[in-house]
Amino acid sequence: MATSHLTAETIGQTINENDIVLVDFWAEWCGPCQRFGPVFEASSEQHPDVVHAKVDTEAEQQLAAELQIFSIPTLMAFREGILVFNQAGALPAPALEQVVKAVKDLDMDEVRAKIAERETADA
Repeated sequence: MATSHLTAETIGQTINENDIVLVDFWAEWCGPCQRFGPVFEASSEQHPDVVHAKVDTEAEQQLAAELQIFSIPTLMAFREGILVFNQAGALPAPALEQVVKAVKDLDMDEVRAKIAERETADA
């Protein structure tokens, strides 16, 4: 499965309509982004059940600002519409594989319970 490209108009729908979405925030001029690109593409081929998407931070500057992308590449992982992973820096293939496995293995009932606890504590 090839990677898709997201914009401010399509990111919300993509995250909400798919179980697992990995988003690579990148720019063409970014050396580490260029090195991470093939690793991300290979992961999309290995995991057709996971949406692999890219956001060009140059074309989508407002979206990148809203999501507080301060360094690229940045990888975000969403599961059932919830941000469960957010890390800047190019990951080697084995580390990306660990992220995919960890996101797949999450107990989402437990994640939602922790979010509810945190919201109650903050109220």
